Amino acid sequence: MSSVAVLTQESFAEHRSGLAQQQVKVTALNSEEENDPPTYKEAFPPLPEKAPCLEAAQEPAGPWSKIRPIKASVITQVFHVPLEERKYKDMNQFGEGEQAKICLDIMQKTGAHLELSLAKDQGLSIMVSGKLEAVMKARKEIVARLQTQASATVAIPKEHHRFVIGKNGEKLQDLELKTATKIQIPRPDDPSNQIKITGTKEGIEKARHEILLISAEQDKRAVERLDVEKVYHPFIAGPYNKLVSELMQDTGTRINIPPPSVNKTEIVFTGEKEQLAQAVARVKKIYEEKKKKTTTIAVEVKKSQHKYVIGPKGNSLQEILEKTGVSVEIPPTDSSSETVILRGEPEKLGQALTEVYAKVLTSFTVSSVSAPSWLHRFIIGKKGQNLAKITQQMPKVHIEFTEGEDKITLEGPTEDVNVAQEQIEVMVKDLINRMDYAEINVDHKFHRHLIGKNGANINRIKDLYKVSVRIPPDNEKSNLIRIEGDPQGVQQAKKELLELASRMENERTKDLIIEQKFHRTIIGQKGERIREIREKFPEVIINFPDPAHKSDIVQLRGPKNEVEKCTKYMQKMVADLVENSFSISVPIFKQFHKNIIGKGGANIKKIREESNTKIDLPAENSNSETIVITGKRANCEAARHRILAIQKELANITEVEVSIPSKLHNSLIGAKGRFIRSIMEECGGVHIHFPTEGSGSDTVTIRGPAQDVEKAKKQLLHLAEEKQTKSYTVDLRAKPEYHKFLIGKGGGNIRKVRDNTGARIIFPTTEDKDQELITIMGTEEAVKEAQKELEALIKNLDNVVEDSMVVDPKHHRHFVIRRGQVLREIADEYGGVMVSFPRSGTQSDKVTLKGAKDCVEAAKKRIQEIIEDLEAQVTIECTIPQKFHRSIMGPKGSRIQQITRDYGVQIKFPDREENPAPVAEPAVQENGEEGGEGKDGKDADPSSPKKCDIIIISGRREKCEAAKEALQALVPVTIEVEVPFDLHRYIIGQKGSGIRKMMDEFEVNIQVPAPELQSDIITITGLATNLDRAKAGLLERLKELQAEQEDRALRSFKLTVTVDPKYHPKIIGRKGAVITQIRTEHEVNIQFPDKDDESQAQDQITITGYEKNAEAARDAIMKIVGELEQMVSEDVTLDHRVHARIIGARGKAIRKIMDEFKVDIRFPQSGAPDPNCVTVTGLPENVEEAIDHILNLEEEYLADVVDNEAMQVYMKPSSHEESKAPSKGFVVRDAPWATVNNEKAPDMSSSEDFPSFGAQVAPKTLPWGPKR
Repeated sequence: MSSVAVLTQESFAEHRSGLAQQQVKVTALNSEEENDPPTYKEAFPPLPEKAPCLEAAQEPAGPWSKIRPIKASVITQVFHVPLEERKYKDMNQFGEGEQAKICLDIMQKTGAHLELSLAKDQGLSIMVSGKLEAVMKARKEIVARLQTQASATVAIPKEHHRFVIGKNGEKLQDLELKTATKIQIPRPDDPSNQIKITGTKEGIEKARHEILLISAEQDKRAVERLDVEKVYHPFIAGPYNKLVSELMQDTGTRINIPPPSVNKTEIVFTGEKEQLAQAVARVKKIYEEKKKKTTTIAVEVKKSQHKYVIGPKGNSLQEILEKTGVSVEIPPTDSSSETVILRGEPEKLGQALTEVYAKVLTSFTVSSVSAPSWLHRFIIGKKGQNLAKITQQMPKVHIEFTEGEDKITLEGPTEDVNVAQEQIEVMVKDLINRMDYAEINVDHKFHRHLIGKNGANINRIKDLYKVSVRIPPDNEKSNLIRIEGDPQGVQQAKKELLELASRMENERTKDLIIEQKFHRTIIGQKGERIREIREKFPEVIINFPDPAHKSDIVQLRGPKNEVEKCTKYMQKMVADLVENSFSISVPIFKQFHKNIIGKGGANIKKIREESNTKIDLPAENSNSETIVITGKRANCEAARHRILAIQKELANITEVEVSIPSKLHNSLIGAKGRFIRSIMEECGGVHIHFPTEGSGSDTVTIRGPAQDVEKAKKQLLHLAEEKQTKSYTVDLRAKPEYHKFLIGKGGGNIRKVRDNTGARIIFPTTEDKDQELITIMGTEEAVKEAQKELEALIKNLDNVVEDSMVVDPKHHRHFVIRRGQVLREIADEYGGVMVSFPRSGTQSDKVTLKGAKDCVEAAKKRIQEIIEDLEAQVTIECTIPQKFHRSIMGPKGSRIQQITRDYGVQIKFPDREENPAPVAEPAVQENGEEGGEGKDGKDADPSSPKKCDIIIISGRREKCEAAKEALQALVPVTIEVEVPFDLHRYIIGQKGSGIRKMMDEFEVNIQVPAPELQSDIITITGLATNLDRAKAGLLERLKELQAEQEDRALRSFKLTVTVDPKYHPKIIGRKGAVITQIRTEHEVNIQFPDKDDESQAQDQITITGYEKNAEAARDAIMKIVGELEQMVSEDVTLDHRVHARIIGARGKAIRKIMDEFKVDIRFPQSGAPDPNCVTVTGLPENVEEAIDHILNLEEEYLADVVDNEAMQVYMKPSSHEESKAPSKGFVVRDAPWATVNNEKAPDMSSSEDFPSFGAQVAPKTLPWGPKR
């Protein structure tokens, strides 16, 4: 460890003065004489080398020695699980599967870190790291969950079980942790003595051993109970329990004698058997002896005097027992008996009786001290401290305070009572002299406000005035407040409390109605907003209702004016909240949500920031399409407009407005929107938007694809017409599983009922609580007819029948594969009909159907159709090059799944060919076969399609053909579009954004040729249906870019203006203000010549922009030049001493002059040949006026300068100037760098003293000294 000393003048002075004490001669230097400088060793004494180190080593470490060595809090233990005891032995799944999950769970539960490894013997090694407790818990979990568990029982006496459990079960828990086992001990009411241990073999052995050890230890100990009459207990215990203590010490046995207050006769002995027997024998001996020898006498003593016989903590009884060997039996306090019994040997009873009377009669007195009752608690003191001083000195004195009485009663020996009385009287006198009290009346309803939050107000008053304030509890409804303490403090506290009370009486309480939903916002997340309001209005108390009470009333209380101000402030705050909490819902088709969000949330973030609204989108996995916008009404409308614009731009969405009387809106929407939702779903998910209730508007907006919008419009108008004429509604109930059957495939059944009757039937959605409710709406006649038809259908469905049909076993697999998916679909579609196929392996062809009669029939028909399809199934090949397979499948196989569903076929794609073999390679023979046949022969034929290009379609022939056509229609087609090469980079856009947008919009792939090819051809690949749109879009973009290119050419018009360089700064203006204005005004770019570039003409200014704008900018510049040419420059001689005054602080004064006279004033730079020459530039008349003004200023300022100079002559030169005298600096003798005859320090600039590597050394003889 090293230290660095920094030497300053002051520290050096101190250092030198310190050396003086060590008899180092340092002579003072003054202006007249100068002695030798100190030596280097005197000025910088060396540090001691070895001795201090040794001393330090011998020194005690001081406080550090007390610090205990730090132990690592993290420990590591390794546990081994043998192969035969492993629970999970699947070798292939090491590091995964159930075992890994369990380890992760243990790590999370315990906080320990686990590492698993397999030993050569396939045993499992587990390294556990963490805190000791965590490691022990993890070990227990590992054993329980990764090792096979065994169990064993151990029998120990029932009375030993509690020693295994330990206090609060701690010992048992510790034992379980140590041995990593589960130990089950039978309940106390269970007669069994068997303890069950579960765990590993090793753990069970350990636990068994520990339990047997505990039991063996307890076997050595014994417990015995001896019944001894209660009256003989004091003789066995002895005075002050001395006898029993000696007995316990001698025998090492624990003896428990019940206390006098407990009415038990049993004495309990616990200890080693032999020693216990000794103790019991001795106690029995005492008992027998005392029973034989003792007799009793009874005396009457007043009940009130019993306490003097007992003495403090029973001391008097013990004293009598010790002196006389006689036990005194006092009747219990709840007994009215006054008889005291003395028990002992006859010869000792007389002495004992004398002792009892001495305690009761001799020197006993009762006295009282007069003291106001309010002073009692001060006499007692905090936690009885004051009284304790007296009672400790005189323990025999009993002091009694009676509430409400102005006296203190003392009982005890006369001498002690007199002393205590004197002390209490002194205390009372002192308290009366320095204490006072006052009582004030304050309405009890204000008491809690006087106390303040958590007693803040009252505690402040108590601490400030050093008083005690007693406020009655709320339940007393008392108005009396008592103040006690220092007389002056009492008066001040009284004054302040009365002021507070009068202020509260003048206070006003106001109730504000604020909707509860705003309370949390007003309070703030962590109460910061309400804190701000309270700081603004500190005198107002604001109380919010409990959230559980659902109340809107906020109570304000305080001075009238402040309450009014606070009310206005909070009302304004609520108005802002109401304004900002306007909310509208915008239905947007789910597929466009990602476009509204944008990449990384860019779009939605921009809309939120620009419209200053909160926009909530539904979760990705939810079925909701509604986007909720919250904020100010105008801002919400703007955000809604922008979101709808994005949707409109992305899709072929039309919007139609329909006029429907507002009084019909509620009935068209239906309960919880069920009715309107059914119309929206039926019409392809269009969005129907009704105006807000109370707006009075009749306009209903329908948004969606054109065809669906038209359909929804017709339905709405038809329903509205129906509603206006007559509307009738009926509710039906049917089991939810019947709904699909009632609706029918593609809504066929329900459409049939609707067409027949003209009524509208609404089924519940998944969100509806009542899943059985079906609503029928329309004219009364139509509704009743539809009800009749539906009821008939439901009745048939409730009629459960069982039927069977024959299905060839070869087709059974089709129905039961994929966990019976086909059967599940049949059950869903046909009212939950149960279809049972015979078990695999049995050759039965009988299939059983159970369900509603109509459902069973329909299901049979469907099964028959499936069988026909299976029997008519063919397999055809569709050849499409492998490179197109991925695009045909679509994202996540969506396109292929759609074709499979639409045509009821199965489509199988071939495996991908990773590395296709070159054509020239000869065929390889396998198993000696010739290459002319089979696979090799096939590959040899160049005309035959590759295996990897063949897609296999299975199903009915006509459906397979249709599916084949659909697949071929998905094969991407490539077209070429000619776009000039120089525009390619604009089509690609920044970081590819432009081309990516077009590809997403038209669902095609656009390929732009590499720049080095210099090609104009852009290729578009995609579905034929999308190509035309993409080509049109690309050509549209081309037109835009060409228009921009033409515009750029027009904007590139250049104009050169010749202007003398001396005018350039004026044209630029201060900080470029003038030129920036010209550039902005005329939308041009103006370039000045570079001063450092000599090749450039210094008088040429270049203007770039539209021709018209460039000419206008040129005229503006020439106008400035014209004005500048009229200006003149004149030199004026101004004394350089006044320049600073004329310029002013930071040039403020000169700028004011220049602005006032519209001139430019230039002062000479430092080092100029004529320091007095100042140049003034401007229009001739302005220049003259400015020169006159500055000359007047010069005259005024020069007079001041002359006066100052005259004064300087008589003034003492400053210490700063004195210090400029040449200084020799700090000099020492015999420094390490000094040679024998040389007292100079080395010159660091000298190449002789400090030569550089490889350089010639030139001797330097210049003298050295302190540099300035």
